[in-house]
Amino acid sequence: MTRTVTLDDLPGLVGVDLGNSSELTVDQKRIDGFAETTGDHQWIHVDPVAAADGPFGTTVAHGYLTLALVVPLWSELLRVRDARAIVNYGLNKVRFPAPVPVGSRLRLQATIAEVTGIDGGFQLVIDVAIRSAGSGKPVCVAQPVFRYYR
Repeated sequence: MTRTVTLDDLPGLVGVDLGNSSELTVDQKRIDGFAETTGDHQWIHVDPVAAADGPFGTTVAHGYLTLALVVPLWSELLRVRDARAIVNYGLNKVRFPAPVPVGSRLRLQATIAEVTGIDGGFQLVIDVAIRSAGSGKPVCVAQPVFRYYR
């Protein structure tokens, strides 16, 4: 469920768990499209026949594809109605503790770790975990930094 707030509400959200996004299925078409966009055509991602004999028994999503899904999944959790611009400012850290086999159903869980005033708005540091249905470990843990401007 999307939480809708104003810019001035952001400092009060430190420590707030925003819950989970909806599920997103990572299919082979998405993996192949990411490979085409990035030029990363490693067999473990794009060759189902070779990947069947690989370490995971199937193709797996690129780690950076999983990371790229943070933005659309995050947008389901928080809407700042008076923000004129939102900038992906970077990452403090990122890890990929488990693979994302083709067909995985992913959800993002997010907690606001920090809110800092900046010129014209606020900077948010978010603790996120992307989890795959049926997997004991998260497939991605990261700390994205977003800037929300008036």
